[in-house]
Amino acid sequence: MLSPRTYRRITLVALLSLAFIIVTGGAVRLTGSGLGCPDWPNCDDGRLVAPLQYHALVEFVNRTVTGLVSVAVIVAVLGSLVRRPRRRDLVWLSLGLVGGVVGQIVLGGLTVLFELRPPFVMAHFLLSMLILANAVVLHWRAGGAPASSLQLPADPAPSPQLGHDLRRFGTLIVATAALVVFLGTVVTAAGPHGGDEEVVRLDVPLHRAAQLHGVGAMLLLAMVVTMVVLLSRTSSPEHVRRRAQLLLAVVLAQAGIGYLQYFTGVPVVLVGAHIAGATLLWATVVRFKLGLGGAAAVEHKAAAESRPEGVGVAVNAAP
Repeated sequence: MLSPRTYRRITLVALLSLAFIIVTGGAVRLTGSGLGCPDWPNCDDGRLVAPLQYHALVEFVNRTVTGLVSVAVIVAVLGSLVRRPRRRDLVWLSLGLVGGVVGQIVLGGLTVLFELRPPFVMAHFLLSMLILANAVVLHWRAGGAPASSLQLPADPAPSPQLGHDLRRFGTLIVATAALVVFLGTVVTAAGPHGGDEEVVRLDVPLHRAAQLHGVGAMLLLAMVVTMVVLLSRTSSPEHVRRRAQLLLAVVLAQAGIGYLQYFTGVPVVLVGAHIAGATLLWATVVRFKLGLGGAAAVEHKAAAESRPEGVGVAVNAAP
């Protein structure tokens, strides 16, 4: 038997470990150690363990961390099975983590075997972001009721606090953030930090890719500022406004790091901070969107409970 509180802590460990492996993967590339272990699954020449060489050890440590992350994910799956009460949505979300990690292992091997070709590196990072979003949703739902548990009256009226337009705007913010992350991988693939000095870079003008990425970042910033203003002008829940303000702070910090690294010649330290910032930004924007849906669900549930003769129908909304 596993209590909901304990299981939520397990999902938090899985979430943090998945975020950590994204940052360590970036460190492998920034130190030029992407081909430190040029074979897969062995490191080199039939050796599973890396020789006492800097680049080989950096890459091998990252592979070891991947193994530890796999353990955290497996524990999350097992926890979803013994959690009481058991919930199907948590089981499927935890299995999604397993599928994602397995896909990452395979894609990581292909990335090494194809000598860090940019499309593989880009796909490797983007898949990491998808897995991270899965982990954020799992942790969020582990702390509340199942998605199908809220009983609403038929044809509920729009929420007076969080209307449909605001929630759609939140979805648009997530889509814009995803676009900015993708454009960031294009900049990285065309930039100087490819994981190895001999790696072929993406054949696109670096300054054009960086400009497009910057435009996307400014668009995201403008959208988040607009969301903060709109929420401040409504009677939205305080926790929703706080999450919007946190998202704004993260976007501002990430944009600042991005422009600073661009105008200072993309130093390794700032690039590493930008990778960590992208990870934090993506997790924050997904959590903010979940909070919008959760606030609306709570409001609708309260409205339903205030109607003594309401006819209950299930709605699929995240807690």
